[in-house]
Amino acid sequence: MRALVVEDDEKIASFTKKGLQENGFAVDHCPEGETALILAKTVDYDAIILDLMLPKLDGISVLKAIRSFNSSVPILILSARSSVADRVKGLQFGADDYLTKPFAFSELLARVQALLRRSTQAEEPTKLSVGNLRIDLLTREVSLNGEVFELQPREFSLLEFLARNPGRVVTKTMILEHVWDYAFDPQTNVVDVLVSRLRQKIDKEKTLIHTIRGVGYVLK
Repeated sequence: MRALVVEDDEKIASFTKKGLQENGFAVDHCPEGETALILAKTVDYDAIILDLMLPKLDGISVLKAIRSFNSSVPILILSARSSVADRVKGLQFGADDYLTKPFAFSELLARVQALLRRSTQAEEPTKLSVGNLRIDLLTREVSLNGEVFELQPREFSLLEFLARNPGRVVTKTMILEHVWDYAFDPQTNVVDVLVSRLRQKIDKEKTLIHTIRGVGYVLK
């Protein structure tokens, strides 16, 4: 899952970004509205966390602009503006949720996860399964035929992305976009290394992650 945090307060942005990364998100951060809008147009985000009081272009303007070209990406407003009028305005212009500052990160995470479940219309919102592979998105437990595996955050993110696309070939570019932030070096072999590490843990008895040469990978 890849998220964009649009927040000009460095402390809040750092706190939010770190928390999301620890929970398996690839996170891009932008401190002002104009660049945030450019990123939202060029990157396929799974969720956007948006402050309202931003330099260059305010949050409501960013929200309205995003909704003009993307009606589906979940957007959560995170703002110190707590009046009913502000919350109503944000929701009316296209936000999916509104959380006021100060906030508990656990609540922010729960709200983002709820928005993601709604956007994907998952029948089983807290678990993914492919064959005998089971992934619990809440406890972050991964098991295969009853055997539990301990994965690092990036390994879990990769497996989750593959499991959300079972039987579908995903390219290295798609993996980079959803598992890493925009600061990665596309010339490196980080995807191959991560896939190899994941295979060493879950592909011991039967191959689950298949390589489609020249294209990418598929979980089946």
